[in-house]
Amino acid sequence: MPSAPSRPRRRSRAAATRTSSTTPVGLPISQLVGTLGGGLLTVVVDVGGPAVDDVTLAEPGSGVFGQAGDLLLGVGVEGAADAAALLEGAAAVDCGAVVLRRAAARNQQVRAAADRFGVSLVELADHASWAHVVWLLRGVLDRAASGPALRAEGPVLDELFALADACAALVAAPITIEDTQSRVLAYSSTQDVADPARVSTIVGRRVPDEVIANLRGRGVFRRLARSDEPFFVPAGRGLRARVVVPVRAGTEWLGSIWAVVDEEPPEHVMASLVQTASVVALHLLRLRSQADLARRVSADRLRAVLSGDTLEAEGWLPSAPWRVVVLSGAHRDDAAGDDAPRDTQRELDVWESAARRRSWRQPLLAVFDGVALTLVRDVPGDASPGTWEWLLGVVEEVAGVTPTATASAGGRVSRTVDLDRSRREATEVQRLRDAGRVTGTTTTVEDAWAAVTNARALGGIWTEELLGPVAGLREHDETHHTAYLETVAAWLDHPGDPRAAAARVHVHPNTLRYRMQRLSDVVDLDLHDPETRLALRLQLRALGH
Repeated sequence: MPSAPSRPRRRSRAAATRTSSTTPVGLPISQLVGTLGGGLLTVVVDVGGPAVDDVTLAEPGSGVFGQAGDLLLGVGVEGAADAAALLEGAAAVDCGAVVLRRAAARNQQVRAAADRFGVSLVELADHASWAHVVWLLRGVLDRAASGPALRAEGPVLDELFALADACAALVAAPITIEDTQSRVLAYSSTQDVADPARVSTIVGRRVPDEVIANLRGRGVFRRLARSDEPFFVPAGRGLRARVVVPVRAGTEWLGSIWAVVDEEPPEHVMASLVQTASVVALHLLRLRSQADLARRVSADRLRAVLSGDTLEAEGWLPSAPWRVVVLSGAHRDDAAGDDAPRDTQRELDVWESAARRRSWRQPLLAVFDGVALTLVRDVPGDASPGTWEWLLGVVEEVAGVTPTATASAGGRVSRTVDLDRSRREATEVQRLRDAGRVTGTTTTVEDAWAAVTNARALGGIWTEELLGPVAGLREHDETHHTAYLETVAAWLDHPGDPRAAAARVHVHPNTLRYRMQRLSDVVDLDLHDPETRLALRLQLRALGH
């Protein structure tokens, strides 16, 4: 099913097979183009540059130029000025190379711009289909990334791609196999006759929201979730006609097969698609079970390193520095009530879905001591998936749907032995948030240092056996129904400002002054001594004032 280029870069199938411990595997642009052969692509300017490890569509109007190591496709970029602007944008993010149609790529001004900005330039033959070239590029990059680090689901994905080709042969039309979240799992090699949005489907690997909304409004997904039989979706609202085949295992809906067609296929073709869907269902079950296993292994490794078992952790952790972050509030069961225990596993599932939707293919997430945790890199200026700056956007997105969603981060650390400290700091910040002492959607321990320091000091105060005058004030308040404790707390919190202190306890300033004058009749208290004021304030905070 086609999508439109509405999102920034999505990782390729190659990237989807990498673990978080591996460095992205790329190819020099000359080697990548040479591997394709056939005269489809030609390198016209080679400046070296970073190895290519992914493919992305350029969206100059939205400021999307991919990321470091991308092969940037200039679909629809024809004028010399537009091409030069694209090259400048690509240089800013250190793209691996830019692909343009032959006419633009051979323009002397464009070549000069490529040299000036230090970006390799590749020309696409006039007869070549963007969609077909994308498919070929992805195949080469997949193989480059599938060396010894290939995960167990690699063969399953390969078989899904083969099944997509088999379906394409049945209906003589391009095919995608998608999961229930409209993420593209596999696609056929036959893409030349697809509608224009097909290219971005292959690149994006997920159908954009506007296309999903279009089909949902036509009742396609409602029928897909309930039907066991393939059905025909007529062309409309800018999309070509489709055949949709539900993929089920028993009563469970696992995904779907989509074919772009000109007319409804005959019955025998539909029957063959149903048979193929039953085979696809087995592969999707295998893929899900392997993904669950990989998720459990990742969570176990993360819990181990956060518990202090750092042996061989450098082999799978992303490069330092890191932060440990407590994620909370993304899952809210309104029917369960405020006093119901948190469903931490469901919480983790929501955060994982949000992370994967924003291109972190192997999120480092786990439940630890009853809270959902993640480990992210924290390098200033780096907003790539799996970093702290990137996570800020994820939390903002989740909070837009569930306002209670928050992130509480421990300190930045550069040694694995310090990860446990970052975890403890993140937990401290979260506890203060739960107590109302910390606010804001995202908070680091550096932001909350004062509240954390006070909380640590308060942890050593025994309120049952208070030393000094506070015990006497508490006894007097309980016996005579006075309010000396909260009055002294307000006085200490607003030094030299009796009006603000009085407003804090909802009395007239003269009443507050009178209480403070009467204080010496109740206890012996020297408020001029700074050490006394500090100890007094800590004890009052421990009592909740």
